[in-house]
Amino acid sequence: MRTDPPATMRRMLDSLYAAAGAFAALCVLAIFVLMLVGSLGRELGWRVGIVNDLVAWLCAAAAFLAMAQAFRNGDFVRVTLLLERLPPALRRAFEIGSLSVAALAIGYLAWWAARFTYESWQFNEMPTGLLVVPLWIPQMTFVVGALLFFVAVLDELVQVLRGAQPTYVRRVEQRHARGDFSEDI
Repeated sequence: MRTDPPATMRRMLDSLYAAAGAFAALCVLAIFVLMLVGSLGRELGWRVGIVNDLVAWLCAAAAFLAMAQAFRNGDFVRVTLLLERLPPALRRAFEIGSLSVAALAIGYLAWWAARFTYESWQFNEMPTGLLVVPLWIPQMTFVVGALLFFVAVLDELVQVLRGAQPTYVRRVEQRHARGDFSEDI
């Protein structure tokens, strides 16, 4: 049985975005649990200063790991007032232009994130908080999230260049067709 390479790649990328989004959700859940433990610990006289370090790292991880999935689902803030009024050919040109600029900017971000994290590893940088682990470990979520976001933007750019409607537009239209305008508030 032969599998279609584009379909296999599509499933792999969608699974990767979903897994990163699920991991980001687990980070948010961990933040919730840690905040409860910290609050309870303070009442019981425990030293819970380490919670602050973990929560800070988990906040960053949740934000960066969720970017690719949020982008693909149309959950990013986009100014569409102009785009919605353009004829289809001009709208496509604007989508290609904006995705190209986004790919360059996010590629630059990902490159610097990787370089920054590599330098933390190279110099064995340690945080100044109560939890002392090599700083590159929590910074890796920044790198992974930025790289996934970069791949997601390139993915959308390739789809639009092939003539397809952007996934983020299609998913917003699907939500609106179901009567769900909650993301527009």
